[in-house]
Amino acid sequence: MRDDKNWTWVLERRCPECDFEAATFAATDAAAAIRENAAAWPGLLARPTARVRPAPDQWSALEYGCHVRDVYRLYLERLELMLGQDGPLFANWDQDDTAVAERYDLQDPGVVADELLAAGAALAQRFDSVTGEQWRRTGFRSDGAAFTIDSFARYLVHDPVHHLVDVHRGNAIIDDRR
Repeated sequence: MRDDKNWTWVLERRCPECDFEAATFAATDAAAAIRENAAAWPGLLARPTARVRPAPDQWSALEYGCHVRDVYRLYLERLELMLGQDGPLFANWDQDDTAVAERYDLQDPGVVADELLAAGAALAQRFDSVTGEQWRRTGFRSDGAAFTIDSFARYLVHDPVHHLVDVHRGNAIIDDRR
């Protein structure tokens, strides 16, 4: 299940799959959105079906939870770079390779829930500290995509919101099979 989409288009228009609209989302609300999103995961990861994939090409709730945890960790690193350097270039991160290498499918859902909450809290706390002109600081993805901290925050928030929708849809499929 490789995702080769360039998702930066979500900064310009509503995502038809999850209804998130980054263009109207206030970046200053990122910390609250991260906390709210992180709080939703422990219940999903506690389900007995957390390891079950709804389809062979769709991640389980556990795999999505691992991904969101790692997104929070990675974005904290990238936010620190943007705040501490002028125009840093972010190292490439292949989410699909990471899922395989880190064996997302075999991780402990309870541990992942705790780690996701901690990673979300750390990232939210750092976003809470961003003020004024800092929102205009820049950073660049390895493919050349340019972000300000403002656009970076709005782009980031879409990912875990989208994956909650993915998991809820997947759970509906799993529950229908039972």
